[in-house]
Amino acid sequence: MFVDSLLILILASFWGGIYLLLKQQGRILIRLDAIEAVATYPQGHAIAQPGLPLGEVFPPFQLTSLEGKEVALEDYRGQHVLLVNWNPACGYCELLAPDLAALPIDNDALQIVLLAHGSAEANRSLVADQKLNWPVLLMPDATQIPKPFETPGTPAAYLLDVEGRVASPLTVGADAITELIQRFRPASGRALPGSQPLAQSRIMRDGLKAGTPAPSFKLPDLEGRMVSLEDFRHKPLLLVFSDPHCGPCDELAPQLASLHRAHANNGLGFVMVGRGDAAENRRKAEEHRISFPVVLQDKWKLSKEYGIFTTPVAFLIGEDGLIRKDVAVGVDAIKILAQDALQQRKD
Repeated sequence: MFVDSLLILILASFWGGIYLLLKQQGRILIRLDAIEAVATYPQGHAIAQPGLPLGEVFPPFQLTSLEGKEVALEDYRGQHVLLVNWNPACGYCELLAPDLAALPIDNDALQIVLLAHGSAEANRSLVADQKLNWPVLLMPDATQIPKPFETPGTPAAYLLDVEGRVASPLTVGADAITELIQRFRPASGRALPGSQPLAQSRIMRDGLKAGTPAPSFKLPDLEGRMVSLEDFRHKPLLLVFSDPHCGPCDELAPQLASLHRAHANNGLGFVMVGRGDAAENRRKAEEHRISFPVVLQDKWKLSKEYGIFTTPVAFLIGEDGLIRKDVAVGVDAIKILAQDALQQRKD
């Protein structure tokens, strides 16, 4: 009798443990599903997937074009439309722009509409530089952003059918949007004119690799003095790409400034490459007490040569002019790269 009771107790404990394990596993799976429902955009934005469901009508909107004309989504009814969430200050948008510019204006195939953040002047500049012929509709404040584009970063796109319904899931990133355009087939079955396989693109998107010669530069600092890569041939250089409107860049800047002050004699050079207006970059440099050179690039020109279109990122360049490690992306990775470089100089 005692043995039977003991056996029942052991079995009860065993199955109770199995139940608790399965229950916990279920919680873990639910948590993993929740994590998988959020994708991280290369520029650091979090976007919920998959966006509007297929077949749902895109919410109506009315925005002002660069030419000052009021344009509604309804105006494009009867055409396939690619709506692109756009920002002239976004490096990935600038990366996508040549692909869009290369497409012939063919309203029987696909109408591309850029829903643009930023000022009219900034958008006009990008349109002129890239020779874009597609409509640009301005969203000067948050209240005018169509709800499906409130969360995703830029560039992001929806393909709509002739009745204004979602024909393809939310597409995020320059590469993915280019691929979506290439996959598009109008009713005739012919390929979209001007499309080329993405594999033929020669533009680096994820940064130059370790061992690659660092592209040379000669750029003005905030006082107008010229700073070049050759100035640092006698010591390693931490080259940081930043932006005065980038939140993580603001978090990183004072930490780099502190490292530079604490290790000024360690033989590691610091240069920050900024974008935009000199006055904005000067204000940021003063705010964060940056004493190393801050130079200004023309839009994303130097970023493009280093093969990266986001901020903040950093490269460690050796005295021999070669990139020592793969690109560091984000605040934590850049801090680790800087600290490792400083430690190596100590050793």
